[in-house]
Amino acid sequence: MPPLRRSTSSRALIVSAPDNLRAELRKLKRPAQVTHCAQLRDRPAQDLEHRMTARALRSTGQRIQSLQAEAKDLEKEILTLVRQMAPELLGLLGVGPITAAQVLVSWSHQGRFRSEAAFASFAGVSPIPASSGLTNRHRLNRSGDRQLNRAMHTITLIRLRLDPATKAYVARRITEGKTSRDAQRCLKRVISRQLFKILERGDQPAQQIMAEDLR
Repeated sequence: MPPLRRSTSSRALIVSAPDNLRAELRKLKRPAQVTHCAQLRDRPAQDLEHRMTARALRSTGQRIQSLQAEAKDLEKEILTLVRQMAPELLGLLGVGPITAAQVLVSWSHQGRFRSEAAFASFAGVSPIPASSGLTNRHRLNRSGDRQLNRAMHTITLIRLRLDPATKAYVARRITEGKTSRDAQRCLKRVISRQLFKILERGDQPAQQIMAEDLR
């Protein structure tokens, strides 16, 4: 799970803070800002505006830290559950505890989907014909389970950033005449197939499935 970002209220407080307090915080990066805000002390020598802003920032920083600690604990529990139910999911590049949990919740149980094509349609990653005249193409499917689709989008972005085989696959699709968006649509369809194989069978190593489906 990604770290909690600064809330809108904390950003607004920093932007509107007195000059000396704003300058003190703006030179810090985001995680350090939260820590610094949570540790702000009362300064009786400062004017009322400075003291009240510092108090509000301290309260907000402490709440952010509390929520971050809670999120970290929950992610550990989710990871334990995923390892019990479908450990091979975590072997797929780009699949972390949160995305794996969403995939498991959406998939539910073996036999729910009659085929991997049905699973892809449910995830909103199956191609939809959008041909017109001499143009033969497909468009994005904007239906289906949007939370599952979001999880697949996250996996796609991570692979595009980190996996050479994925980059090569997308590049090959583009040389075949597809747009960058269409190539990503194809990649999501591949990821859907990989997830379905692991969920329905679970007897094939994740790395082997990835290597086969990107050929």
